[in-house]
Amino acid sequence: MKIIHIADTHLGLAAFNRLDPESGMNIREKQIYDNFLSAVDNIIDAKPDVLVHAGDLFDTVKPKTRAYTTVLEALERLHCAGIPFIVIAGNHSMAKTRYTASPFEVLSYHHSRIKTAYRFRYEHVEIGDTVFHLIPNMLRPEDYRVAYDQVEIVKARHNVLVTHGLTSAIKDKRLATVAEHELDSTILSDRFDYIALGHYHRQVQITDNAWYSGSPEYMAYGEIADTKGGLLVDLDHMSAKTPSHVPFPADSGQESHEYPLVRHFALPKTPMIDLGTIPCEGVHVGDITSEIIARITDRCIPALSMVQVTLDGMSREHGKGIDLKELTGIKEKLLDLKIRSATKDQGEISPLQQDVKAIDYLQEFSSFVGKQQMSARQREYVAQCGLDLLRTVMEDHKGDSE
Repeated sequence: MKIIHIADTHLGLAAFNRLDPESGMNIREKQIYDNFLSAVDNIIDAKPDVLVHAGDLFDTVKPKTRAYTTVLEALERLHCAGIPFIVIAGNHSMAKTRYTASPFEVLSYHHSRIKTAYRFRYEHVEIGDTVFHLIPNMLRPEDYRVAYDQVEIVKARHNVLVTHGLTSAIKDKRLATVAEHELDSTILSDRFDYIALGHYHRQVQITDNAWYSGSPEYMAYGEIADTKGGLLVDLDHMSAKTPSHVPFPADSGQESHEYPLVRHFALPKTPMIDLGTIPCEGVHVGDITSEIIARITDRCIPALSMVQVTLDGMSREHGKGIDLKELTGIKEKLLDLKIRSATKDQGEISPLQQDVKAIDYLQEFSSFVGKQQMSARQREYVAQCGLDLLRTVMEDHKGDSE
């Protein structure tokens, strides 16, 4: 059994307020659609037995029409290639109550071999010699345990768990999004041959048999150093290992477990490039601007890429800073140019221009509350109420136009 594991495609995500002149669509949104379909073609060429998507297929619970049609086109291509598709609901594209229609209900009518799990309960499907145990994003953290307790490992078969959430190993990497739940560490059991995880956008191994595939695309500048793509999992090529993360009684011998061969699987994506840091102390503003332009042109950066550069040591002597108008020509060739300033006085890095899509509003509010004069009890109360309200508003307006 050969599986390709992907997650967090976030179809429908838009950013940067740039429109495609032909379609009138947000360019970043269009890039994600186009790259997704190209990724499906690459996956078909690899001829896996199953394509597994571990959540957040769509960016919102009410996907845009183009997001739907893109998925339907992908399903048709997979159907023609004879490749089954398994997908679970992630926190972005899950209904927030049991009485709200899920976007995955539409996909279940497609004639392809598709298995969707979105009903806040454990489901499973058997394909070939493998049983896929599916736990979608749940309404409450404790619901994961209820679902997990219903899992029955099928002997003489490969057993693969597919779920969506934040593992305890990376709980400090919270994305602060609605319905982001931490997974009970015992769920990541070595009873499974492989555990396909979604939600965390960096490709990373959590335990010997549990992996986040990460997102195929860069969704924010905070991911600029992350590995992007999917994972090719070969369940028929197993290697025997003794997992260091499993505690054993002192008087018993350590068991040997077998784990599948897992390799990075490259997928199409829009480049996000870090041009590094430009030392600015004692340098004329005009020379700083020239250096930014030189770094972009010398790298032969592909058109409509996302680019970041950091200016270190900008001070009052630089006046109002670099003239952004001088960068207009070079910026038009890119999708976005993010210029950050690291000041000597504050030791902080902040965007030089206002990019509302790049702002972490939850972090900004937490920082604001921390600077106010109030008691610890007041601060805790205000922070909790404010963060809850912000999350609700952000989720309500996630699908709005920019």
